[in-house]
Amino acid sequence: MTVAQVQKKASLPQVAKAVFWSFLGIRKRRDYETDSVELKPQQVIIAGLIGAALLVFTLILLVRLVISKLV
Repeated sequence: MTVAQVQKKASLPQVAKAVFWSFLGIRKRRDYETDSVELKPQQVIIAGLIGAALLVFTLILLVRLVISKLV
């Protein structure tokens, strides 16, 4: 077996970290290259959807909190 044939699976924290930094738009080239080998597209899509839902939910809560303080 060569190194190219052995694909290391990414853990849940690795996937979450990659999606979080991608949301911010800040990634080191070394981390990007590692992620491109270890992450599966399905993992990234699911984590991205969950991350987007959490972001929207947090923004809605923040807006409601600010509005309730003003009224």
